[in-house]
Amino acid sequence: MSERPHVVEFKNVRQIFNIGTPREYLAVTDLNFQVADLEGKGELISMLGPSGCGKSTILNLIAGYRGYVPPTEGQVLVFGKSVTGPGPDRGMVFQKYSSFPHLTVLDNVKFGLNACNRGKPEERTDMAMAWIKKVGLGGHENKYPRQLSGGQQQRVALARSMVLRPRIILMDEPFSALDEPTRIEMQRLLVELWHDVEATVFMVTHSIAEAVYLADRVWIFATQPGRLAVEITDALPPSRGDDPLSSQERSDFKEAVQLVTHEFQRVNP
Repeated sequence: MSERPHVVEFKNVRQIFNIGTPREYLAVTDLNFQVADLEGKGELISMLGPSGCGKSTILNLIAGYRGYVPPTEGQVLVFGKSVTGPGPDRGMVFQKYSSFPHLTVLDNVKFGLNACNRGKPEERTDMAMAWIKKVGLGGHENKYPRQLSGGQQQRVALARSMVLRPRIILMDEPFSALDEPTRIEMQRLLVELWHDVEATVFMVTHSIAEAVYLADRVWIFATQPGRLAVEITDALPPSRGDDPLSSQERSDFKEAVQLVTHEFQRVNP
């Protein structure tokens, strides 16, 4: 039986922007990592690091956005193939609310299904409505983004990404603009939805507690230039499916937060 290709693999990746100009800078360097395809489970990787260390660049490289692929040096592979552009196997949730303002909630969630010509029109509506209900927006499907709160708008973004059932979900500080109660509520929702789609998730966050609660792995990046400095796995407490607030009161959770904080400060003095 042939070995399953890695979900994502970086081989000696180095990314330089504005080459040959006074604004040239090295964003990330020496990136080498592999993320296995855990069938029926998926994995969530939290990415921590100071601003400018290349976390978002890594997400954009995996997403295959123009201006990022191919990398300046090295290879970015998704399921064993070099990334040449975006695809429905990868979904992105941004920090800023990214719904199309002229489309209703329903049409926003259907957007990717329509673009990919996924199923018949009535099937797309049914799939979109199912995900709208999963994210707790049933009854809001005919509203426009301006009529929703920040938390509700991020629910739309989650539904729009999840409805395609991507194998990879890329999240760039998706909850940073939310108040703390809403942020905790969205953490609960993310875990629930992640179990549903069994995807591999790469999530950039500036919250160490959020990283520890959500992640199977925590990656800590250093800057100047950006590089992956520390990976923490075994020290993370099993909190998948547990309530965020209850998890944060456990001694093993607090110890993990202290460890991650220490390592973050060590590589970013």
